[in-house]
Amino acid sequence: MRTKSPNCEPAGEAMPSGNPFESKSRSSYINMKIFKAEFAKGIIGGDYSTKDNLPQIAFLGRSNSGKSSVIGSLTGKKDLVRTSKTPGATIEANFFRINDAFYLVDFPGYGFAKRSVAARNRMIKRIFWYLEESNVRPKAIFLIIDGEVGITKLDWEMIRHINDNKHNLIIIANKIDKVASTKRANRVLEIQEEVKEVQVLGYSAKTEQGKEALFEKIESYL
Repeated sequence: MRTKSPNCEPAGEAMPSGNPFESKSRSSYINMKIFKAEFAKGIIGGDYSTKDNLPQIAFLGRSNSGKSSVIGSLTGKKDLVRTSKTPGATIEANFFRINDAFYLVDFPGYGFAKRSVAARNRMIKRIFWYLEESNVRPKAIFLIIDGEVGITKLDWEMIRHINDNKHNLIIIANKIDKVASTKRANRVLEIQEEVKEVQVLGYSAKTEQGKEALFEKIESYL
């Protein structure tokens, strides 16, 4: 059962018409091909600056949204993200230097049920601090959701906070392969209808459907 959307005014871009899995051109995908992806550092405190001042693209998502798998499929390195054997146990914001051109900042998943309420709240507050007070403003926030489940209450809270702080926001509806192939495009459009002005891209970390469009969108912010 999907959570009813709150009354908020999204700050993202309007979704372009067309297939939510396809990019507008192939040239951007070719230019954006990732040939180098390496772990740079993990952050627990409040300093998100880097010595080289490269732009940052942040990835957020619930603990079971498949965010780590999205990053692995995007970079071509399935083991790039150092995940804990216990879901929801990772506490660092990890910086990955991509093509020596930008940082992909991977925040720990929020909302894992087996965490204590205090621990879950601390994680969400750290993300909110990054969105509000960080000494570095990310070029864009990519919010990973479970495309089969849809937008949860915690996702809506994150969307509202991202928009309130005027960040560029794109929603990635991951795990779309779990939806029947004939219904996938419509499922993405259903989610799009809920968030209105925020663009939604369908994605499958398993099959890499939607990878080209995601590459193109990241590049548009660099």
